[in-house]
Amino acid sequence: MCLGIPGKVVEIYQEHDLLMGKIDFGGVFKRVCLECTPLVQPGEYVIVHVGFSLQVIDEIEAVQVFAFLREMQELQELEVEEPDGTL
Repeated sequence: MCLGIPGKVVEIYQEHDLLMGKIDFGGVFKRVCLECTPLVQPGEYVIVHVGFSLQVIDEIEAVQVFAFLREMQELQELEVEEPDGTL
């Protein structure tokens, strides 16, 4: 299933003339293209799908969606496998 996952914008920067951000997904940090949400600021939340932010949302909505996805066990793509094979 393809889902948009909420994340908190930690840092914003330019990379190859693209607006990019470091996004916190509950302790897992990923690089995300912010070109579709150019007005977002650090500390705000975005919905991310396949590496692109799609929409700015408020913190309450982000927390609710993240909790729902965790409950539905739909956050596997955020699990980080360690070199020894553990998660």
